Amino acid sequence: MRTLLTSLLDDLDHLERRLNALSKETEAIAHSDDTIKCLLKIPGIGPPGETGLVAARVRGPFRKAPDMTARLGLVPAEHSSGGKQNLLGISKRGNGYVRRLLIHGARSCFSHLYRETHALGGWLSGLESRTYPNKAVVTLTSKLTRIAWAILTKPGEDYLRTKVAAA
Repeated sequence: MRTLLTSLLDDLDHLERRLNALSKETEAIAHSDDTIKCLLKIPGIGPPGETGLVAARVRGPFRKAPDMTARLGLVPAEHSSGGKQNLLGISKRGNGYVRRLLIHGARSCFSHLYRETHALGGWLSGLESRTYPNKAVVTLTSKLTRIAWAILTKPGEDYLRTKVAAA
C-alpha cells in the first residue's frame, strides 16, 4: 500500500509542477501584449480570463458587445410566446471554461471591490440592493465582458478605475 501511495503522490507532484509551468506560460503571454495588459486593469479579470477572452474573440469576431456576452452565455435564456416575454436563467451557451473564469472573477470583485472610490461602486451597490447576489454577479460579469470588448475592439482604449472629480 505504501508503494502505491508513493506512486500516486509522485503523479500528483508531477501534475502540480505542470500546472505551475502552464500558469507561468499563461501569465507570460498575458504580459506580452499591450491590449491584454489593458485588460488586466479591469477588476475580476486575471491572466487566465483575459487570455480566454482574447481566444473567444479570435474564434468569432463580435460586431457589438452584446454579441460577445451572448456567445459566452451570459445573457438570460428567452422562452417567449404570444408577445409575452419570459426570461429565465443565463443561457450557458458558448465556452463554459471562460464563462466560469469570468463569473468567479466577478464574484471576487463583487465582494472585495472598494465601492467608495471605484467607478463601478455606485452601480454595484444599487444592483445589490435591487436583486439577488448571484444574479448581481452574473450582471457584473456581463458588464465587465462588455468593457473588455470595448478595450479589445478600440485600440488605445483604457479602463477608468476611479471616479472622476466633478469639475
